[in-house]
Amino acid sequence: MANYLLDSGILLGFVRAAGYAGYVDVKFSPMKPPNIAMISVVTTAELRSMALRRNWGNQKLAELTALFRNIPAVPIRQRQIIEKFAEIDAFNHRSHPQISPPTTAHTMGDNDIWIAATAAVVNATLLTTDRDFNHLDGVFLKVIYIDQKLTLADV
Repeated sequence: MANYLLDSGILLGFVRAAGYAGYVDVKFSPMKPPNIAMISVVTTAELRSMALRRNWGNQKLAELTALFRNIPAVPIRQRQIIEKFAEIDAFNHRSHPQISPPTTAHTMGDNDIWIAATAAVVNATLLTTDRDFNHLDGVFLKVIYIDQKLTLADV
């Protein structure tokens, strides 16, 4: 059994029926028991915003809504997530008092820090198409980068 937090790019792949989504589905089976898939409430907001800005049609909106119904969203209101956000942000700025900093400072958007903090607190592996999380792998959480060029043939 594994816990997975799915990043926005992964969910977009499922909405678009992208080849890399098929790869994720077969390789990791995040939405098949005994595995547990989750998303951050931040991911929900990111994708709803994208749908509005890009004027998604009814079909895409229906697929997104179905994903949201089937994958629970983890709220930020947990104090541990707020604390973990602060730790990751300090680490990114090479200012964490207890964890050796990365060799260079890392700029991450706040949404990505919230997503990483959520994955860390719920003890989930982050599946992402975004390399901005790679420097956190093994420090705060487990990160699996999914190249968007992957397909079912790569499993």
